Amino acid sequence: MMSPFLHTALEAARTAQEIILHYYHGSFDIELKPDQSPVTIADLEAEQAIKNLILARFPEHGFFGEETGKTNPDAEYTWLIDPIDGTKSFVRRYPMFSTQIALMQGSELILGVSNAPAFGELAYAERGQGAFLNNQPLKVSGYTELKQAALSLGNIASLAASPQWAALGQIIPQVQRIRGYGDFLHYHLLASGKLEIVIESDVNILDVAALSVIVQEAGGVLTDLNGQTLNLASTSILAAASPELHQQVLQHLHYQGINAS
Repeated sequence: MMSPFLHTALEAARTAQEIILHYYHGSFDIELKPDQSPVTIADLEAEQAIKNLILARFPEHGFFGEETGKTNPDAEYTWLIDPIDGTKSFVRRYPMFSTQIALMQGSELILGVSNAPAFGELAYAERGQGAFLNNQPLKVSGYTELKQAALSLGNIASLAASPQWAALGQIIPQVQRIRGYGDFLHYHLLASGKLEIVIESDVNILDVAALSVIVQEAGGVLTDLNGQTLNLASTSILAAASPELHQQVLQHLHYQGINAS
């Protein structure tokens, strides 16, 4: 049974979808942030629509958005929002972008919605209630051995800058196959039982908070690359379909990367 929180998150995602697809199929100007990443009016309008809807329902909650920053940061509940994760894909009219909406109670992530409107996938999960993709239940594969596993890497440039790059190179020959799906997609695939390991560095918690809940509610294990629970400062991900796989990869990596949390 969906909570009022999840109902609101799904409504916010669908509201943002209308705005995003309007611009995706139309025209818009592109600006560059100080870090040279792109931002568009679609990012700004979608986040503002999400923020307005959520805070109208839950005015006592906090809000942490990619474009608008933090509101009420000491609240018990905080919403974590990236209106368009994958703006570089969005501006090139490539469907690998998504809206990420997560809810944190204290230090625990309890809800996640990942909507990829141009790709046609809406995933969501709530702590203790399972995970779903396009309203169908999600379950990881549960494989326990590296030789069974498909591995997907994200942000390879920063992984390569880490001293653990050589350790990662030792893992790669042991797995069944390696890919680099990136963004929302490799987490959706992991939660769906279609791959077994995701390794990613140089991420923002707003990009992965919702996805972490979805993967874990589908039966997977997800931490940062040091094996720590995600928090607002986390910048890396190790996700696996089983505790056994997660532990094997963690032992290989001994990660102390330049972007580790």
